[in-house]
Amino acid sequence: MLDATDRRSAVAALTERGHFVMELIEKGQGHEASQSESHGADAAGAPGESGFMDRLRNGRVSSRDVLAMTTQLSTAVRAGLPLLSCLDLMRKQQRRPAMKRMFDRLTKDVSGGKSLSEALAEHKGVFNALYLSMIRVGETGGILEQTSTQLAMILAREEKIKSNMKTAAAYPIFLLGLGMASAVLVVTVMLPKILGTVDMPSSAMPLPTRVLLVASHFFRVVFTSVPGWIVLAAIVAGLVKLRRWTRTTGRAQWDAFRLKIPVLGSVLRTIAVGRFARTLGALTQGGVTILESLAVVRDTLGNEVLAREVDQVAEKVKRGESLAGPLEDSGYFPPLLVQIVAIGEQTGKLDELLLNAADTFDADADAAINRFMSLFPALLILLLAIVIGFVIAAALLPIVMMSLSAGGA
Repeated sequence: MLDATDRRSAVAALTERGHFVMELIEKGQGHEASQSESHGADAAGAPGESGFMDRLRNGRVSSRDVLAMTTQLSTAVRAGLPLLSCLDLMRKQQRRPAMKRMFDRLTKDVSGGKSLSEALAEHKGVFNALYLSMIRVGETGGILEQTSTQLAMILAREEKIKSNMKTAAAYPIFLLGLGMASAVLVVTVMLPKILGTVDMPSSAMPLPTRVLLVASHFFRVVFTSVPGWIVLAAIVAGLVKLRRWTRTTGRAQWDAFRLKIPVLGSVLRTIAVGRFARTLGALTQGGVTILESLAVVRDTLGNEVLAREVDQVAEKVKRGESLAGPLEDSGYFPPLLVQIVAIGEQTGKLDELLLNAADTFDADADAAINRFMSLFPALLILLLAIVIGFVIAAALLPIVMMSLSAGGA
């Protein structure tokens, strides 16, 4: 029990006593607060619904917006401005309605006595577990300046990776889509007219031409008849269901498949290792325990298979094992990371060594992304060339055969 004028004063008093505040319940409102906590847990169990409702209320706040906000917060806090002044200053600088609404609510909540982490937690579709954990650590430990700076670095790194991947895929995918559309147009419209001039039964035509004729008939039926549109709708519905499956019950199987794809699997694993090292180092540097840090880190890896491996590592650490041993036993983490963790545990400098190693792993991730960027466009263009070459060959072979037979006669 603690007497305080408001929530902020209570948090400050408990922090001075060396306590890490996880939950505050006002006297006389315990039942109501527990119901609220239960409702929040239910909402957390359905992240898709929570994120959707949050976007409906606040508009869309992109990851770039969150990065810009975090950078501004870090700069303002390092300048020595009070938190409320930081939020008010940042609110006035916003131009997008979604950001203005979010900052209005943040300023109101913080001025009403909530901590910044509590105010941010109201926007579950915008701020993830890592973000909230690091802000909470900064507040309770009095090191918001360091944690916000570290968080800005992590977000900048993630934004760079996403930007590089999108840049690598944009042009080849556009080119492949345009080529496929052109191929469908040729097969359904132009090919029948060309082959209509060929005086040759279908059974006597070359195999590539017969395959193309079957494809031409299929596409015409699909796009020009009611049963075809039904089939097309069923295909689209199946793709939507497949996408939903890969994000829910089938996420582990889908992520395991992605890790086995040549080149891409190596890229994803290297990126995840860099995230693991930087996030774990930043959290432990802020004073978060290893078990709490692992619980946050598992949601930042972007791969459910690796996340479940981290869960198993956490269980072994909870039973008293070191961190390095279970990481090595999993087989998913490189020997360099295992050795760094082992040395960090022995010397008591785990956070420092992990943050230093994160730069090395990030450099490896950049190299892997660059290799992928070099191979992926080439593979798509090669696929397009094969499709177009097959169409041309199938269209010309009957004409060539007729010419040869006419010359022989």
